[in-house]
Amino acid sequence: MSQTPLPISSAVDPDIEIDADSVLDAEKPHAARKYIDAVLEQSFRHLFGPTATPEQPRKHDVVSIAKLTNALASYITPEEIKEVKAAFHFSDEAHLGQYRQSGEPYITHPVAVAEICAGWKLDAQSIMAALLHDVIEDQGVTKTEIAERFGAKVAELVDGLSKLDKMEFRNREEAQAENFRKMLLAMARDVRVILVKLADRLHNMRTLGAVPPEKRRRVARETLDIYAPIAHRLGLNNTYRELQDLSFANFNPNRYATLEKAVKAARGNRREVVGKILEAVQRTIADAKINAEVTGREKTIYSIYKKMRDKQLSFSQVLDVYGFRVVVESALECYTCIGALHALYKPVPGKFKDYIAIPKVNGYQSLHTTLVGPFGAPIEFQIRTRKMHEIAEAGVAAHWLYKNGGADLNDVQKRAHQWLKSLLDIQSEAGDSSEFLEHVKIDLFPDAVYVFTPKSKIMPLPRGATALDFAYSIHSDLGNQCVAVKINNELLPLRTELKSGDIVEVITAPYSKPNPAWLGFVRTGKARSAIRHYLKTMRLNESVQLGERLVDQSLKGYGLALSDVTPEVWERLVQWTGNKTRQEIFADIGLGRRVAAVMAKRIEVLMNGIADDEDHPHREHHNTNTAPPVVITGTEGMSVQLSPCCRPIPGDDIMGYIGIGLGMAIHTTECRVAQRIHRRDPGRWIDVAWAPQPGRLFDVAVKVLVKNTKGVFARVAADITSADANIVHIAMDEDVSQEAKLLRFVIQVSDRVHLANVMRRVRTNHDVMRIARERPSDEPHHRNQDGGMRIDRERADY
Repeated sequence: MSQTPLPISSAVDPDIEIDADSVLDAEKPHAARKYIDAVLEQSFRHLFGPTATPEQPRKHDVVSIAKLTNALASYITPEEIKEVKAAFHFSDEAHLGQYRQSGEPYITHPVAVAEICAGWKLDAQSIMAALLHDVIEDQGVTKTEIAERFGAKVAELVDGLSKLDKMEFRNREEAQAENFRKMLLAMARDVRVILVKLADRLHNMRTLGAVPPEKRRRVARETLDIYAPIAHRLGLNNTYRELQDLSFANFNPNRYATLEKAVKAARGNRREVVGKILEAVQRTIADAKINAEVTGREKTIYSIYKKMRDKQLSFSQVLDVYGFRVVVESALECYTCIGALHALYKPVPGKFKDYIAIPKVNGYQSLHTTLVGPFGAPIEFQIRTRKMHEIAEAGVAAHWLYKNGGADLNDVQKRAHQWLKSLLDIQSEAGDSSEFLEHVKIDLFPDAVYVFTPKSKIMPLPRGATALDFAYSIHSDLGNQCVAVKINNELLPLRTELKSGDIVEVITAPYSKPNPAWLGFVRTGKARSAIRHYLKTMRLNESVQLGERLVDQSLKGYGLALSDVTPEVWERLVQWTGNKTRQEIFADIGLGRRVAAVMAKRIEVLMNGIADDEDHPHREHHNTNTAPPVVITGTEGMSVQLSPCCRPIPGDDIMGYIGIGLGMAIHTTECRVAQRIHRRDPGRWIDVAWAPQPGRLFDVAVKVLVKNTKGVFARVAADITSADANIVHIAMDEDVSQEAKLLRFVIQVSDRVHLANVMRRVRTNHDVMRIARERPSDEPHHRNQDGGMRIDRERADY
């Protein structure tokens, strides 16, 4: 191709020519686009002011990169610093002309993120990933380009930090869940992904002031729910506390400002008291011949707010705003120091915690004690060694401080690795991204209890965890086959909550399997995901077997057997139903989504070769007027039916009854029928909840007491339909009196709010004396042929 200058608008400098070969080189799309951008930037400089180029960075950037390289020089090699500089120039070029909402050049953000990572002493690859973390997401640079220039490891890190913006999601929540899923799985492969992401989020939170208020609150809530707990889970306590405070300041700025003002005032009032206590503590420790560093510490504003909220206290009632930290040389000195402090001030009973002997789930180690100070106020002390202090502040990032070639992982890193591995287990068993995120959130708050196996191994579990959670924490198979537990040598129910110090023994049986009711009391994400995964798999298998039996039985009416059906017929049947396999057809029949008799008739038609050309795939005559299946959280693939005795609708408090061979029957919690069955058979009930039901309508019975006037029947019916409700059935009881009569309707509504709107509209009718929802009769209920419940007639009960 000849080199022909491309025409540019007259606004562009006419002396500038663009090499068409460079622009159209398909192998270098990023370079070509950036070349054009650079030309346009040069041409419009007189309109927008000076902008950085790779050859002439902004002064601000030079300062930033100098600060970064100075920090890196203390722990990485000159060759690695050269690679970091190359990554900086690549990022600066990629973000050329891009600005943050604050008006600053965008490159200031990745540089700030890299500086935070350097403060944690992360390796060169992490620093390079920090500088490049937005180039894929924002600038269209490919993972391949990064791998060719900076290596596969850096490319993997950057890719793990990039959102899935190219995919289509139904809503923001689904996109958020899928992005978290991608990031957490990348983190499970390489913990540096989340360290860089936390640094990214920390800088974004520090500069959130330029963001619109609505987005600011959403980002703050997301940080408080996800990123701060992850920082805590990985032991990055400084980052955890700062993220919490920044989130609180942006999510609830007025309350934050009020508390901040109160803390400043209290700080001045208590300065003299704190000083006296500090002097007394330092003197006592020195007398014990312990070389220690004693510092005062103040609760964060968010932790004060959380204590006030959880314990319903006013600020003046929060007495432990200030505490002290003692850092000594050895673990033995920690215990010597605690003895000296207990001699100085009286300890508060039950407030001594030994996290040195039994570290927290995230590897944190320290001695905690609360003492009664000289003026009667409680004072909290933390005593730890220097190494414990470094790990307490930096957590899993402290691993890089001690990394020497093939050095062993420290305790924090091992614990983090175990948690990350558990994420992979949850991922493999979770149904979708939202379920995965739900289970991860559960495991992000490790306020732990510590129990023992029969072989004296310590097992940390979240507070509130049950004996069954313990079984699943050891292995999914152990949990699935668990039939009983011994706690401290006593046989107790699986749902028993564990306390620190319990010795737990799991008793299994090879043919035991999970019960859906277990989902009502297990606490950990691992247990919930394992139970749900097993139930889905087993219910599917059972549904396929049931579907096969039902179809085989229906075929007997046509003189056929299931074994007679040819592969060609199955292929046509799969096309007709829209299923992917015959197993899916059987599963749908077993779950009640399709009718076996319809399938048998269709098979008979296809076997006799008389199918007409008007039959279309996906069309099922039995289902043309059938509503979509009811979706209930916690039923996990079971056949679900709404009990006609109480006709539950979304918004009702519900519970599920697992019938033998009948799937799950959903009742309202106030249903008298359900209450009688529950007293008789409590083991078959399970806690369930409504899932979103888009486009589905639910039958509900209402009774209306009206004046006995001409045309009242039609007027009430018109009121119901005007409130967008369908009338399914109408009945009129015998007149209650000469002046009144009782009308009964079965109508279709979307939820309780819709029902309330219908009833409100009907009450505006002057002929209506009272309207109420039908409740189940106190009379006995009888099963009908299809396994449902038939309601005996009841009189009006007002």
